[in-house]
Amino acid sequence: MCYQGWPTTHSEIMQPERFDTADAPAADQYEAWQSWFDRVFDVETDVPPGHGFRATSEMWPLDGCALGRVTAPPVRVTRTKTLIRRNPLDPWVITIGRHTTSSMISGGREFKAPPGVPFVVSLGNELISQRDQDERLHLYLSRDDFSDIAPILDAARGAAVDTAMGTLLADYMLMLERRLPNIPAEDLPRLKDAICAMVAACVAPTPDRMVEATEQLDLGRLERVRCAVRKHLRSPALGPRLLCRYIGTSRSQLYRLLESEGGVARYIQRQRLLAAYAILCDPSTDKPIATIAEEFCFADASGFSRAFRQEFETSPSDLRAASRAGARLSGKATIVSRSGTLNDLLRAS
Repeated sequence: MCYQGWPTTHSEIMQPERFDTADAPAADQYEAWQSWFDRVFDVETDVPPGHGFRATSEMWPLDGCALGRVTAPPVRVTRTKTLIRRNPLDPWVITIGRHTTSSMISGGREFKAPPGVPFVVSLGNELISQRDQDERLHLYLSRDDFSDIAPILDAARGAAVDTAMGTLLADYMLMLERRLPNIPAEDLPRLKDAICAMVAACVAPTPDRMVEATEQLDLGRLERVRCAVRKHLRSPALGPRLLCRYIGTSRSQLYRLLESEGGVARYIQRQRLLAAYAILCDPSTDKPIATIAEEFCFADASGFSRAFRQEFETSPSDLRAASRAGARLSGKATIVSRSGTLNDLLRAS
């Protein structure tokens, strides 16, 4: 799916979307916090059950991005392949911890980010984050809205920006947090361009990663391919000819770009199957499997099921049954913000 970003708030004073576990009984607060991150992250803690888990999250929705502030006890946060398949959100996230060191594994890299040092990850990659009690600031950047700087962000992901320019970026994020409530609504459309320029200037590959940065030069085209495929997933016309016309490249260049993905047809089929996977994992959706197969341009339900099983080693019907049986929220910790969960805010369009 093509990431849609967040709506712009047009009120005089920007009010964050706030989630506070204090609204639940102490025994239910940890489960409430898990529910806030449901389908985006798995959250674990060593805090004994029933001892209370005071945590808050505030999100300022902007235009194509969002600024979030989280205060929470020690937790281990993971985004697994299963979560990525079930909920294929893929924004970049730039984070700074206020007082403690963050330990991360992202994109196959293990690193530590000291307090006040920003680091970059993508929710499109698996990640593990070990966090002590702290307050953190998160800047979420939509891939669709920040595609112009995709090579810079992808080259920097999975690492701390421990440079003078990284310090400048951290100061800029803290300034945004302080100033957002007073920014007039008419200035918000220009804010995205300012954020884009600042991130591009500050998040640059370090010298020892310049070779890798060179390999990212094709990412601009890959971003356009990705968006074109997601936009036309349900179109029978989706294929090499449409993609070449949409991104302005030759057929041979397109094949080279997607060679590591198994080719153009393989890439398109996989994206269609991933979109179908996300629908089947939604317990609230009862669309027939045959309808889903037709929607994503498979000739028939049996061909769809065969391709689905080859890709995910399970059938569409078995996945749907398992998702319905394992749907989370036990019912006792159901407090939500005005806009639902973190997942709802990230997917809002």
